Amino acid sequence: MAKLKILKVGDSTLRKVCRPVDAITPRILRLLDDMVDTMRAADGVGLAAPQVGVLRRVVVIETPDEGLFELINPKIIAFSGEQESEEGCLSVPGRWGVTKRPMHVTVRALNRKGETVDITGSGLLAKAFCHEIDHLDGKLYIDIAKMIDN
Repeated sequence: MAKLKILKVGDSTLRKVCRPVDAITPRILRLLDDMVDTMRAADGVGLAAPQVGVLRRVVVIETPDEGLFELINPKIIAFSGEQESEEGCLSVPGRWGVTKRPMHVTVRALNRKGETVDITGSGLLAKAFCHEIDHLDGKLYIDIAKMIDN
């Protein structure tokens, strides 16, 4: 496994729309493993492939309560409720903002075995699903946040 370089705000790669993954190859599996290592080393909750310079629809998320999720071609298929809370990003270090996100989100994706999975999350997990999937579409949380002065 390898720790990858996390791109920072201002890098044009972060504003590009990612391509779907057509086949789960050894390269995609290695990307998942390296992204998990990178996310953990940076003390993050989630990491999207464009944050490490790869324009593919791949995200990893890990929360203390729900554990690790490795998602390929994730799509939000349902959401409800609302939460307003602080949000940050490994690509926007040292800055925080308040965002409004759904309280409950259901995501459909492929797992590393190529199986279709539906995962429903609430609170932090729902926010992380929205945040990381936004990255795949070239969006950053700072586009929707009320920034907190540091």
